[in-house]
Amino acid sequence: MNRPRYDLLDGLRGVAAILILLYHIFCDAKSFFVWPSPTPEFYHSFLGVDFFFILSGFVMGYAYDKALDGTLTTSGFIKRRLIRLHPMVVLGALFGAVCFIIQGCTKWDGTEVATESVLLATLLALFLLPSPRSLDVRGNTELFPLNGPHWSLFIEYIGSLLYVLLLHRLSTRWLRVWVACGIVSIAGFALLTDDGGIAYGWSSEPVNFMGGLLRMLYAYPMGLLMAREFSKRRPKPIRGHIFLLCSLMLTVLLAMPIIGGKESETIYQLVCIFSLFPAIIWLGARGSVTGWRQQVVAFLGRLSYPLYAIHFPLVYLYIIYVQRSGYVYEGLSQPWLPAIITFAAAIILATLALLCFDEPLRKRLSRKTHHGQ
Repeated sequence: MNRPRYDLLDGLRGVAAILILLYHIFCDAKSFFVWPSPTPEFYHSFLGVDFFFILSGFVMGYAYDKALDGTLTTSGFIKRRLIRLHPMVVLGALFGAVCFIIQGCTKWDGTEVATESVLLATLLALFLLPSPRSLDVRGNTELFPLNGPHWSLFIEYIGSLLYVLLLHRLSTRWLRVWVACGIVSIAGFALLTDDGGIAYGWSSEPVNFMGGLLRMLYAYPMGLLMAREFSKRRPKPIRGHIFLLCSLMLTVLLAMPIIGGKESETIYQLVCIFSLFPAIIWLGARGSVTGWRQQVVAFLGRLSYPLYAIHFPLVYLYIIYVQRSGYVYEGLSQPWLPAIITFAAAIILATLALLCFDEPLRKRLSRKTHHGQ
């Protein structure tokens, strides 16, 4: 039986991806020069990763729970996930290597990087394997120094394996227990770490990587639990401007500046991932769009993954430009022209990657896989 697609949720994924792009341009880049920044624009957009994780769990649970209990095998599921995710992993890794070469193959401190180190880091990135410290070609302890956000795709792979091997087999009761343990674990971690909050996962530092794992180990099962509850209750659809409402809610939450000190900031982040993000996803799952709005929402959903997978090497180049130009951040000031160019280039390149590479290749691989079974 064909199950309905949640186009509205796909569209929200696109909104979150755009907000993450803005965060990296206006906040992450700024923090490289001035931190703590007095004006961290789009500061909480890093929480878009947690929104992605919850949404992925919801979509995976709704799309595959019954299939895995029936005709879909574990190997079949893994093939589908690889076809869905890995083409853009490869393109993102290669694009990251090209941008690193363009900037001069140097670390942030100006140290030159050997060609063989760049090649080895690229090889690992092509298989979505973290780089060891010896191949940290940027010198910033990133797990994926050629394309930093790929750390969350690595965690997504772990979540997909966890889902197909264990989580989908759990009863709803035990899944609730898992989610409750995840809430306690991530809350304890966020409140007890020195810096507070949950902005972890991107670094090879053990505590940082552990934080990233905990984010997924709560969020992915939370989305799965929501999918089961949604299927059981079958709430009535809501018509109207639900997409605009959900987009506005998500934008306000992710664009919020830092909330007070460590404790209040940490509480804000936890409230977002424990209640507000699930509420937006639940509301979005009940909404629907028609006509030209459906086409816009669907395109945002299609664009979201290529945009997320490919944008950050451009941000590296943007940071290098700001660094070498001697620009000084003051208050709300920004190097607006290069920032706008970076944003536009990311959207254009992601669109080209989607239409000319990702979708055609995935269709071809899907046909081959189907014919081979």
